[in-house]
Order: sequence, then structure tokens, then C-alpha cells
Amino acid sequence: MIYHITDRAAWAEARERGQYSAPSLENEGFIHCSKREQVLDVANDFYREQADLVLLCIDKIELRAELRWEGPAHPKPHDGAGTRDDSLFPHLYGVLNLDAVVAVFDFNQSESGFTLPPNLP
Repeated sequence: MIYHITDRAAWAEARERGQYSAPSLENEGFIHCSKREQVLDVANDFYREQADLVLLCIDKIELRAELRWEGPAHPKPHDGAGTRDDSLFPHLYGVLNLDAVVAVFDFNQSESGFTLPPNLP
């Protein structure tokens, strides 16, 4: 299982189109994803000021686009950030087919930061 953070509006648009694409696919050539143990660091490093987020749970076996494991494209954007320079992240080189998304969770931060949703696969 891999994970991707996006906003609720982008996810709604993807369901209407029948596939999901992030701005990074056009700008960087891939969609940023995370392993379970990377989700909180990524959320706290890159999504601190954003609301109305969802966390997509993606079955990597069901992906149609190429998945590569690579170093972080944007390590440590804030002082003290948790994203490590030596971690490998799943990068999806193409659109995300919706049948690979097995669950979607609301993913908003509290005053103490982000926490993983209960029952996260």
C-alpha cells in the first residue's frame, strides 16, 4: 500500500474524470506518494497550512502507470522537518487509475499536527 495526500476538490474532480492527476505530474513528471511510515512527515512538512485534505490509500499492485522508488524530490522544506534525504519514496509516472484507490480518508490536522486515520490499511 502507498499513500497520496490531496485536497478534497481535486479528488472530486478526479472521480468525475475517471482518473487522478496531480500538478506535479505535469511539472515534475510524476505524482508524489509515500509509504505509511512517511505520511506524517510529508504531511507536516508540506501540508501544514492546508485544509480539506484527503489521504488516498493506493494498492500498488493495481497501478497501471510506472511506479519508481526514488529519493525525495523536495527534502526538508522547513527547519526541523522530518523528511529524510536518504528515504526512498514511491513516485507514480503517469495518471492514477481510480480502481487502484482502495480507501479515502479525511486528513486534516489538529492543533498538534497530523495524525494517521484509524483503520488505515
